[in-house]
Amino acid sequence: MKIHTAKTTLSQLIVRVLGGERVVIARNEEPVAELVPFRAPVARERRFGALRGAVAVAPAFFEPLSEPELEAWGG
Repeated sequence: MKIHTAKTTLSQLIVRVLGGERVVIARNEEPVAELVPFRAPVARERRFGALRGAVAVAPAFFEPLSEPELEAWGG
């Protein structure tokens, strides 16, 4: 289907897509887009401490930076 046709018949295309039809839109006979039904992403539960035991932070991480390190970070 050409872009112009898709623009002028968008409402009908949405009905067709919701009915299970695959709609491909082309520019100069080359497919450039496909209309598909929207599917909301599945929310995953976040668990506090999920990486406990898998990630370690060395004590040096909490030490102040040296002057050369501060300068390297811009101040």
